[in-house]
Amino acid sequence: MKNRDNDLAKKYVKDIKSADVWSVFKIIADFVKGFDELGDLGPTVTIFGSARTEENNKYYLKAMELSSKLSSHGYNVMTGGGPGIMEAANRGAHNYDVESIGLNIDLPFEQELNPFTSKELTFDYFFSRKVMLVKYSMAYVIFPGGFGTLDELFESLTLVQTKKVRGVKIFLVGSDFFQPLMDFIENKLVAEGMIDEDDIELMILSDDLDFIVNEIVLSLSKQIEVLEEAGLEDTSYYKSLSSLRKGS
Repeated sequence: MKNRDNDLAKKYVKDIKSADVWSVFKIIADFVKGFDELGDLGPTVTIFGSARTEENNKYYLKAMELSSKLSSHGYNVMTGGGPGIMEAANRGAHNYDVESIGLNIDLPFEQELNPFTSKELTFDYFFSRKVMLVKYSMAYVIFPGGFGTLDELFESLTLVQTKKVRGVKIFLVGSDFFQPLMDFIENKLVAEGMIDEDDIELMILSDDLDFIVNEIVLSLSKQIEVLEEAGLEDTSYYKSLSSLRKGS
């Protein structure tokens, strides 16, 4: 533990002392890499969750099952590329004719790329990685997790609430785990006027995997409408969504 803390401290000092201009180049490189590799991805669902979930955990098994169901409908599956829930989701998509994408982050502990990806990228910065995890997906599914997972949940909610992204559905899987959070949101955030009552409807808490898959399939038309309103019918992404709708 002490050696790990020393390594983290050295990395922090090195980043602080590095010239700002070089940091800018590294940030740009992260974004260029993501845009170049993921721009033509096609219909994709991002699955978030803990890196610490064991293989025999019920949420690991549910994440793998959900991913398989989505992949059988032709959806790519994207994760943070690590172990736990991320591994389960990539594993469920691995044997289908879709992309199983892992967007890894360079960390000194915990995060190693799982072996079930067909396309993988490693990022230096959390914020550039988070952009890529949400930018190219038409739905976000949140499984139980820690600080990182909750950060991704509330980042996603903020993007949908402020209409920075449109036509995207957010699902929470794990009623036992998330119900206390839902109660807090309703009894504190809504009750004290921090958010509107309608904002609760931005996310759907459900353990019914077939329901989630059906909702995502139904939302395909909404995504296509959003692209049509923006005049993006000639893009490869629009064409890939349209072909998937025809095949449904």
